[in-house]
Amino acid sequence: MLIPVVLGYLIGSIPFGVLTGKIRGIDIRNVGSGNIGATNTYRAMGTLPAIAVLMLDLLKGTAAVYIAQLLFPLSYLIIILSGLAAVLGHMYPIFLCFKGGKGSATSLGVLLGISPLLFCIAIVYAVLAVAVTRYVSVTSITGVILLSILMFAFHEPIEYALATVVITCLVIYKHVPNIQRLMKGTEPKIWGNK
Repeated sequence: MLIPVVLGYLIGSIPFGVLTGKIRGIDIRNVGSGNIGATNTYRAMGTLPAIAVLMLDLLKGTAAVYIAQLLFPLSYLIIILSGLAAVLGHMYPIFLCFKGGKGSATSLGVLLGISPLLFCIAIVYAVLAVAVTRYVSVTSITGVILLSILMFAFHEPIEYALATVVITCLVIYKHVPNIQRLMKGTEPKIWGNK
């Protein structure tokens, strides 16, 4: 029972942003915001490395869910706990002394595994929100809140809905520094002027 959850955490702990930076001779943790995710990768290394990190971080969540579905196909609880473990692994990776990313991409990967329809809605929302606000942090925060609401509105399994609320709280918590910068007007936009 614990095997897919532990595997989910270990998969989530793989720091693809750091590994991508090492290929380029950069420690992403010492550049820009210091975050290991796709946004900081984009600012430090450009579009292609950022896309690679985004996709790999996303697939961590999907892989964790799929492994649990293979081992325990009838247990919504084990499936979503494995996904949640992957998100926690990304946020608090054992391979980086528990100092990781903010979990947005990995959360999207979990969503892809448990609800492809809501995943598609989330992607459309993310593209529109980034285009309008140009803030990845605003998109991430409002996106997870929207998904918590949609989980209940679409009558997804209660285990999935409640876990989405937990993930929403974790993602918002990890974005507290971004919220503080937004309030001060110092949060950098993904492109263009601050």
